[in-house]
Amino acid sequence: MQIKKVKMKKIGWIGLGNMGTPMAKNLEKANFPLTVYNRSIDKTNDFKGTGTTIADTIAELVKNSDIVFTMISNDTAASAVYDEILTLESIAGKLFIDMSTISQQLSESIAKELKIKRASFLDAPVAGSTVPAANATLVIMVGGEAEDLQTALPYLEKLGQHIKHLGPNGKGIAAKLSVNYFLAILFLGLSEAVLLGEKNGVNRADLLEIINHSASGSGATKVKTPLLINEDYAPAFSLNLMLKDILLAKDNGADYALTDALTNAYLQAKEAGHGENDVISIINYLKG
Repeated sequence: MQIKKVKMKKIGWIGLGNMGTPMAKNLEKANFPLTVYNRSIDKTNDFKGTGTTIADTIAELVKNSDIVFTMISNDTAASAVYDEILTLESIAGKLFIDMSTISQQLSESIAKELKIKRASFLDAPVAGSTVPAANATLVIMVGGEAEDLQTALPYLEKLGQHIKHLGPNGKGIAAKLSVNYFLAILFLGLSEAVLLGEKNGVNRADLLEIINHSASGSGATKVKTPLLINEDYAPAFSLNLMLKDILLAKDNGADYALTDALTNAYLQAKEAGHGENDVISIINYLKG
């Protein structure tokens, strides 16, 4: 029996920030036909001379792609990109996969508008920061049609180690906001625990070692341990982005015992000048 070869899809990637660049690089390493675009052209430098095509416009990228990934910072940026995409004539049959963390309402609206133009959409936000992005060990939460996910799987599998289909459009985003709400609590609690230990004479590194070997330790505590020990808060995931996600979670119905305290702590940390640093730099706001 002759096995029919599946034609490789042409991939487009829009958004080359801290997460988008290593993720697109993993698709490049897998030798998929890849075109990239970023509004700030200097962020495409890592793709020059690699065989990847660098598009000058979103329209050029979409025209030359079967599947278009977007990894964008917020609702405003995502709206601008998809508003432009929706003005294009020939997007029928294309699959758009948004891996950003935006509002569930915007994500569902984009999906609806693309469907009117006979294009498909998956919301596929990720759990993990820059190191898992580079190592292709992200957790990917997907909302959308199962058939579209099957089309996307060969490419998503080069980006993450666990891919979970959660239902129709919007459910991937809903899961991501829940996960980040929990992480915001965890990082605030971890920072308070470290400061409490130091106040009572316990060395920071020693306490973190205990936490990481105990039931309270996790991948999240372990990945932030070097930053806390070295007091180096270069952003793997910025405090500003975490605050954005907390506020999106509130818009989605988060109204619990810790919600106001969480929101106020991160908002005040941003106002104190820690917003561009890694999320765990909230410890410096708490120190005062």
